[in-house]
Amino acid sequence: MASARRSGLSASPPSSAKLLDDFRFRTLLSDHDWGRLPLAVWRRFSKRLADGGTIVYLGEVDDISMSRIGWWLAQLARVIGGPLPTGTETGVPLIVIVTEDAASGGQIWTRICARRDGFPQVIHSSKRFAGPTGLEEYVGFGLSVALRVSVENEALVFRSAGYSLQLGRLRWPLPEWFTPGDLTVIHSDLGGGAFRFSLEIVHPRFGMLIRQSAVFREAAS
Repeated sequence: MASARRSGLSASPPSSAKLLDDFRFRTLLSDHDWGRLPLAVWRRFSKRLADGGTIVYLGEVDDISMSRIGWWLAQLARVIGGPLPTGTETGVPLIVIVTEDAASGGQIWTRICARRDGFPQVIHSSKRFAGPTGLEEYVGFGLSVALRVSVENEALVFRSAGYSLQLGRLRWPLPEWFTPGDLTVIHSDLGGGAFRFSLEIVHPRFGMLIRQSAVFREAAS
């Protein structure tokens, strides 16, 4: 079964999976690396929706930690829309809504993280299939981070490959000292329809700043 899954030839997915609907993530990897991913990951990253269509994932934060510098970084980032988690509560719901954006040819990701007190934190970003690596995360205010995609231990890994600021048609790379550090996001399948998303930001001088992990399932349609 494992070899069939990796080759992608002898394992027949359900007809509703439509594994080849969307090649945008697929083309960022070699045939060898794509074949190392579980079929469930193929399905999640091969869905192409109509413009404005959405997929909803329901999850729960099971681990989060911040250094003191990481906490201050998250608070300061609120001036550009708050793209980083600001709380340290576990066991709280986390909802991710992925919306197809025909205008940019990418996807809008909305993350809603509940709090035990007060309103939930809402984070918006856009995944654009552009930039030097073919994929970038745009957080608003002209700021984006290029992402390099790889496969490690049958998980899909996104690593930062440079931050930039764009105003109009002009784009400037940001110096390393003006960035939060190395960003790593890992999507790992847990079986039974569940998967884990983990986020880490590691500064070259100050070490681990922020780490968050949550387990998700796709909401029933």
